[in-house]
Amino acid sequence: MSRKPRNDDKRSSGAALDAQRWDAVVARDKSADGAFFFSVSSTGVYCRPSCPSRRAKRENVAFHATSTEAEAAGFRPCRRCRPDEIPLEARRAQIVAGACRRLENEGDVPNLDELAKASGLSRFHFHRIFKDIVGVTPKDYALAHRRKNVRRELQRSASVTDAIYDAGFNSSSRFYASASEFLGMTPKKFRDGGKHEVLMFAFGQCMLGDILVAASAKGIAAILIGDDRDRLIADLRKIFPNAELATGDRQFEKTVARVVGLVDRPERPADLPLDIRGTAFQQRVWKALQEIPLGTTETYTDVANRLGNPKAVRAVARACATNPLAIVVPCHRVVRVDGSMAGFRWGIERKRMLIEREAANGKKPARRG
Repeated sequence: MSRKPRNDDKRSSGAALDAQRWDAVVARDKSADGAFFFSVSSTGVYCRPSCPSRRAKRENVAFHATSTEAEAAGFRPCRRCRPDEIPLEARRAQIVAGACRRLENEGDVPNLDELAKASGLSRFHFHRIFKDIVGVTPKDYALAHRRKNVRRELQRSASVTDAIYDAGFNSSSRFYASASEFLGMTPKKFRDGGKHEVLMFAFGQCMLGDILVAASAKGIAAILIGDDRDRLIADLRKIFPNAELATGDRQFEKTVARVVGLVDRPERPADLPLDIRGTAFQQRVWKALQEIPLGTTETYTDVANRLGNPKAVRAVARACATNPLAIVVPCHRVVRVDGSMAGFRWGIERKRMLIEREAANGKKPARRG
């Protein structure tokens, strides 16, 4: 037979809960916002746990389950954290979501001043918040959205011109100026499904196993690693389903040899023409990976912070996992916060071998930041 909880048990439980709440207030823990509120008897106000105001003395603090309860006790809302309103993070998310909808629906690249004015923020403040939440600038977001639309429209429109305007571009010249950069081919070839694009490929052999190198006329588009050459070709076809694959000639084999050399001698500069294809965010991540020095590693959090978007850790991990250019875009240099090996498209053991190989050529791998 279970006994009824005694009053001292309840007091002990309440004290433990208050101790947890006080720890959240001391840490200004945003994740605790909405779970409770705290009031300060010396000032007569109540706040969110994350309030940035000067910390009150513990003996002056009481806790409340809701803002209504705090106000019923005679406290007024703090002017800094505004506990009676939607949380700051939620307000910012609403502002950015509204801006994104406007960017997606307007016919031209947006005017930053107009977006900022509509949000009720200054130009600088709006731009910073937008980039912090989305990961790219408003202009880059608008262009990325139109580029995504144009890929879809090119596959179903009767003409390239129709696809350009249906996707939201008001000027065909502006579209063509950067089309090859994000399509990886001419708009007409893309509309035809890339079936007239030729990718030259060849295999090499190194300490990691087989390496498949594939290149377009623009540069190297894929570097894949494995033990089964048929499977590597199948993976290449998944990445470029409509392109024509052609066996590389002797000249191309020299390019493959240079890629293999990067495994054996990683200290050599990777001076190779690249055809890197991906979303705007993937491109930013892959560029950041290329900036990680030889002999060092970074965490996914480090990379997200360098991109100015600390909340994008999972997105960074996904971009690493979809990297089609092994070695040259060194996703193997990204590890977990505790330094352990995270997932690697070509196997954890290969990742460990690459890091150890690079360490032996100069510096000991160490997490930065």
